[in-house]
Amino acid sequence: MTKACIVNELSKSYGTLNALDNISFEINQGEIFGLIGPNGSGKTTTLRILATLLKPDKGEIKIFDVDVVKNASEVRRLISYLPEEAGAYKNLSGLDYLKFIAELYSGDANKRKGFLEQAINITDLGERLKDKVKTFSKGMTRKLLLARALMTNPKLAILDEPTVGLDVLNSLEIRKIVKEFVRQGGTVLLSSHNMLEVEFLSDRVALLKEGRIIETGRVAELKEKYHAKNLEEVFFGATI
Repeated sequence: MTKACIVNELSKSYGTLNALDNISFEINQGEIFGLIGPNGSGKTTTLRILATLLKPDKGEIKIFDVDVVKNASEVRRLISYLPEEAGAYKNLSGLDYLKFIAELYSGDANKRKGFLEQAINITDLGERLKDKVKTFSKGMTRKLLLARALMTNPKLAILDEPTVGLDVLNSLEIRKIVKEFVRQGGTVLLSSHNMLEVEFLSDRVALLKEGRIIETGRVAELKEKYHAKNLEEVFFGATI
C-alpha cells in the first residue's frame, strides 16, 4: 500500500516545553487519518511541521517519498494546509477571493479556470459567492476556506480543526466535502480535540497526549480493544 506520509521519531521543543516527544505514524494513500487529543497535546505542532511551516528538532518526515525538511518546496506542491485560525479577505467577494487564490497557484489560464470551477463546486454557495466574505456566516466562511484548500487537488490535504465553531448542519456539510475529496483520490490528515468528530470522519487515528502518541489504529479496532462505545472512552481507557 502506498504511503502518503511517514513520520519517524519526530520531536519538537519550545524552550523547556516538549511539544512532541519522539512520535511516529504512517498515513496510507486514500485514507482520512485523524490526530486527536486535548488542547496542547501537540496536534497543531505536528501539522505545522508536515506543512513545512516549522522545522523539527529531530526525526524524519516524508510525504509521498519527499523529505519535508530537505525538499520543503517540493512538498508544498504536493500538499495543502488549512489552519484552524485561517481567514479570508473580508472585503473581497467569495468569488473574487477564489479567483485570487487560483491565480496564486497557477499561471496557466486553463488550470486557473479548472481550479476555480472546482472551488465553486466545493463551496456550493451559489449566488452568495458574489457577496463579500464579511457577510458570510462561520459555516459559509469555513466552506470557502476548505474550497481554497482543496481546489488544487493536493495529494495530501492537512486540515486543522476543520469544523471548529460550526453547528451540526455545517459540520455535516464539511464532513461530506472531506469524504468526497477522498473518494475522488485524495488523502487527508486532520486534527481535532473533538474526538467524536474525528470518529465520524477517520479511517485510522492516532491519540496524542502531552506530545506522545499513546495509541494508533482503526477506530473500530480501538473501540473493541478498550471495550469502548466511542473514541472518548478509548482515550480515557488508554490513559489510565
